Amino acid sequence: MADSRPPLERVRNIGIIAHIDAGKTTCTERILYYTGLTHRIGNVDDGNTVTDWMEQERERGITITAASISAEWDKHLINLIDTPGHIDFTAEVQRSLRVLDGGVVVFDAVQGVEPQSETVWRQADRFNVPRICFINKMDRVGADFDNAVNMIRDRLGANPVAMQIPIGAESDFSGVIDLIEMKVIRWGDELGARRLYEEIPSELQEQALIARSSMIEMISEHDDVLLEMFTEEIEPSVDELRVGIRRATISNAISPVYCGTALKNKGIQPVLDAIVDYLPSPLDVPAVIGTNPVDGEPLERESNENGPLSALVFKIVSDPYVGRLAYFRVYSGRLQAGSKVQNTTKGKRERLGRVIRMYADRREEVEEVLAGDIAATLGLKNTFTGETLSDVSEPIILEKIEFPDPVISVAVEPKTSGDQDKMGVALQKLSEEDPTFQVRSDENTAQTIISGMGELHLEVIIDRMMREFKIQANVGKPRVAYHESIRKSVDKVEYRHVKQSGGRGQFAHVVLRVEPGEPGSGISFSSEIVGGVIPREYIGPVEKGIRSAAETGVLAGYPVTDVDVVLYDGSFHEVDSSEMAFQIAGSMAFRQGVSKAKPVLLEPMMDLEVIVPDEYMGDILGELSGRRASIGGMEMRPGGAQSIKSVAPLAEMFGYATALRSKTQGRGVFSMEFSRYNKVPDAVSEAVVKGNL
Repeated sequence: MADSRPPLERVRNIGIIAHIDAGKTTCTERILYYTGLTHRIGNVDDGNTVTDWMEQERERGITITAASISAEWDKHLINLIDTPGHIDFTAEVQRSLRVLDGGVVVFDAVQGVEPQSETVWRQADRFNVPRICFINKMDRVGADFDNAVNMIRDRLGANPVAMQIPIGAESDFSGVIDLIEMKVIRWGDELGARRLYEEIPSELQEQALIARSSMIEMISEHDDVLLEMFTEEIEPSVDELRVGIRRATISNAISPVYCGTALKNKGIQPVLDAIVDYLPSPLDVPAVIGTNPVDGEPLERESNENGPLSALVFKIVSDPYVGRLAYFRVYSGRLQAGSKVQNTTKGKRERLGRVIRMYADRREEVEEVLAGDIAATLGLKNTFTGETLSDVSEPIILEKIEFPDPVISVAVEPKTSGDQDKMGVALQKLSEEDPTFQVRSDENTAQTIISGMGELHLEVIIDRMMREFKIQANVGKPRVAYHESIRKSVDKVEYRHVKQSGGRGQFAHVVLRVEPGEPGSGISFSSEIVGGVIPREYIGPVEKGIRSAAETGVLAGYPVTDVDVVLYDGSFHEVDSSEMAFQIAGSMAFRQGVSKAKPVLLEPMMDLEVIVPDEYMGDILGELSGRRASIGGMEMRPGGAQSIKSVAPLAEMFGYATALRSKTQGRGVFSMEFSRYNKVPDAVSEAVVKGNL
């Protein structure tokens, strides 16, 4: 309950983030066991883990949705979020990092830094989240602690500092040397619950002393107190070292590194100690900054439970049993069950229902939650992901969460007329949960089109629709979310909209300049109207017409992007001009301008990394070039494997997982993430425009 919650300095809001298969969920299961929340250890392979509770997660052995858990360790409350590692569910990582104060990044001791490790690290950098690293799977063949640490430094541009060194590796991995207390830690039982502390054996003494000296030197570079002691050759005490490490970690100057094997129950408790010792409490992070909805001025809110309420809703879940759950992080003030709050993003009042502290898919009801807490509530009708809840009397709007656009679509249609309405409701609920999942109706074919971040993403959505909402549907082939753009500038696009129909007519006259924009800039609109040739109240409708026309392009009806539009001349009529007339004129002028500016089709390009054993290299390179991939580079990986980096069009990558498995006897793996939009080759463009692709 809220009244028994430890004080704010003893609260930690932590995410576990990593590449798929690095062992996040396995680590989380051990954390639950050692903190006393569970009395048995779940296993991903057996499908009985606490945080992977969805059927789709248990079948695939991957995390799809970020699960939230509260646990206690050493008189501290740890709010923990286990995030997905697959790139298709990157929005889950993004919104979790937005509300977390610290992170534990899990790495595979064999593979080191993998492609998705880089993505989650960049996301954590963007939100300025302090991190500790856990090098997992030290018992695997090919495990190399030093190589993993070097890869973190070289590939991520980070500053990893080893707090431990492993004793042995692969099947000989038996424990770690703690470089702070200079003790050996081993685990005395099968479940790893008992830590045994021993003196460092004489043959490892020298190696440990060198590693400790290097650790202190690296920390001293980022902490003035330790630097002074280091230069004067004063040996810091254990407490002084811990305080210095905490300061350097919270300032994001260093990332402490630990190691172990979660599956064999070794190395997790020191990570829990590090979460408590080195990662920030809500009091250690800067005050959250928002804007005043009344005057647009910036506002700060300190993490104070007695201050005015500010909370950010970061996730919506449609629970088949209890209804719509909204997860939120309280930044200041307190939230009580049944209280009235303001959704300042929309300017609407909301009444909270029950307030719940989450334990994966199980829940504990509480009367109130305080600043620094992560919890969920029932009863919010109009509040969605990224929206702010605040006091009615002291409103604030916190920064929204930005999500990437979908890159892949499929058509779905219900098998029976009875499923038609149910499908609409189900898809609406699923799109409320997931901002990267979008639903629209195709005007030409009247089909329902769903769009997402990848094949697996849409496969899981359709699976959930069929299982949770009991809807039978036919699913079309995946289609790429192409865009359209232009290749040249058109200096003068003139359009007059004139209609006389008895009584008041319609008149609008606009002159536009249309130019190619920067990649990723979308539609940029500006006005150079001077002297009131078009009154100010009609300029907004012109922009609205342009943006509306940009939703369907002139080549194949795909959205138009990366175009700069300038309105620089025109005229109006005192009686016949109206907002609607100028909106129509803006829309028609834009379409004409795009048609004259050498329209071009753009396709999503994916950053692709394929890791395969040496003997399959030739086959895989041939396969990639056949899929229009441009090879960027290759590097050796442990165990006689090669990593091939390339950029490939998404349109050519459908079914690649199956092709790679069959060409490498199941030994090849790949990861893919959206990179940018590129011009489509002419032959492919013609086929897309004709509807053959």
